[in-house]
Amino acid sequence: MSGESENPLGPPPWLNAPPVAESPYEDTHDLRKGPDLHPALLGLLPFVGLWRGRGQGGFPADDDYNFAQQIRISHDGRPFLRFESTSWLLDDESKPAGEWLIESGFWRPVLVDGRPGEEMEAVVVTPEGTAELYLGKTIGTTRLEMAADATAYTPTGLHVTGAQRLFGIVEGALLYAHEVAVDDSGLRPHMSARLLRIGG
Repeated sequence: MSGESENPLGPPPWLNAPPVAESPYEDTHDLRKGPDLHPALLGLLPFVGLWRGRGQGGFPADDDYNFAQQIRISHDGRPFLRFESTSWLLDDESKPAGEWLIESGFWRPVLVDGRPGEEMEAVVVTPEGTAELYLGKTIGTTRLEMAADATAYTPTGLHVTGAQRLFGIVEGALLYAHEVAVDDSGLRPHMSARLLRIGG
């Protein structure tokens, strides 16, 4: 009797399958090309794009700091947006002074009887071992408010226990303010910025 276990169903069908071509499905931050925007996302349409600018950060760092940032908000035709943010520190002469925070996540409108309302949900994660689950709402077509309904962190991650984010389109620019709580600190200003549309 063989000591090796054998799969009675035989090898899986993908084992010797041919190579797979590049994904035929794309996402885009440019509403003029790529898939059509899902109707459920019309309330978030002004936020879709590629944004770049600068801001100031603070807590939980010991001192305030200046940073530059790029945010890409894109879609692939399904009823959610992809959120990608990369920021880097700036010195006193506005020159790059080191890599900073990276965030990735998704924004999703809540559908009621198949139709979107003002309510939305979001998830944002970082490579520093934190995850934030948000509930929020759109106010008109140029303002978005969301507060963390749950937060989680890895054993070595920053102990984020609360968060709140406010986004707005003001004179064509994307402005935001982000507050976080760490352990029992309560919500405190974390990062805020003004970003200009450079694509989309």
